[in-house]
Amino acid sequence: MTDRTQRARTPTRMKITAISTFLVPPRWCFVRIDTDAGISGWGEPIVEGRAHTVAAAVDELSDYLIGKDPRFIEDHWNVMYRGGFYRGGPILMSALAGIDQALWDIHGKALGVPVHSLLGGQVRDRIRVYSWIGGDRPAETARAAKDAVARGFSAVKMNATEEVQFVDTHEKVSRVLENVQAVRDAVGREVGLAVDFHGRVHKPMAKVLMRELAPFGLMFIEEPVLSEHLECIPELASLSPAPIALGERLYSRFDFKRVLQTGGVDIIQPDPSHSGGITETRKIAAMAEAFDVALALHCPLGPIALAANLQLDAVCYNAFIQEQSLGIHYNANNDLLDYLTDRAPFAYEGGYVAIPQGPGLGIEINQEYVDERAAEGHRWRNPIWRHADGSVAEW
Repeated sequence: MTDRTQRARTPTRMKITAISTFLVPPRWCFVRIDTDAGISGWGEPIVEGRAHTVAAAVDELSDYLIGKDPRFIEDHWNVMYRGGFYRGGPILMSALAGIDQALWDIHGKALGVPVHSLLGGQVRDRIRVYSWIGGDRPAETARAAKDAVARGFSAVKMNATEEVQFVDTHEKVSRVLENVQAVRDAVGREVGLAVDFHGRVHKPMAKVLMRELAPFGLMFIEEPVLSEHLECIPELASLSPAPIALGERLYSRFDFKRVLQTGGVDIIQPDPSHSGGITETRKIAAMAEAFDVALALHCPLGPIALAANLQLDAVCYNAFIQEQSLGIHYNANNDLLDYLTDRAPFAYEGGYVAIPQGPGLGIEINQEYVDERAAEGHRWRNPIWRHADGSVAEW
């Protein structure tokens, strides 16, 4: 295609005419941005359990965006981030993230190219994916791991524990080790196994568990403690050969700057539906690469979120594996592929998924089905757990 032909296909003027949100089962929020050029873009702005709040934030941000050219993505990002005076945090950054994804989707569709082409072009053809096993409370992990491997996955991730007190019993520790051993016995050491502490474990017990898990050859240990306790990470990292991963509850490059400066983290896990979208997450990934830290994007969400993740995986050299939600325990009423008109972009093969090559985010959303499910909506809330003494436990 010549430059002249490309310019002829690209609208010289374009304005945002409408921004609509859709709360759809099982626990997702989609946003659609429409333009006067007949091109619409999709994003997934969501904080799990706070979907209505994020949708309200999207509505507030739309006051600025209506009438603007959607292709000035960097400037729009800065206005939405800096123009409100108060910034950061899960709600605002997730609202901004979904809008940013939709703007990139529009830009790619307007030019007839995938988003990764606009970000410098892909550095890989495909990326490894992993499957969740065992649910919120680890159960039947060995069987679930075998099922995942039978479906073609070469890596799995499981929650380590149920509720864990600051200092808990050896019985709890033994249960963790039994579950991990059962998975190893079921699938062998060639299958990647990640164990997610999920921020449920406090430093005293993290020290115990990380020492005890050392022999299992884990792919990584996720959120050994909550991200607000970053000062503990270097000490914990010295106790285990497993790489430490965290970042799903961090929202900007400024949050991740402290992670990288503190040290001890080997893998960062920003979520492009929480961490400011494609624009910001690309910067986070590049900053991590300068510290020789790997990237494993967080994505237990819907199809638009996964599509945005794959656009980033395509261009981020330090990306090595991708979370995805197909068959995850949260997806009771709807699953990852239900909202697509064509499921081909997410065809997993040999434990990998190919980088989408379609325009924009590379997927086509079934608007009719979105409307149908949005009429039902959802009010998903995460469980509230309590310890044996009645105090609230981390979930």
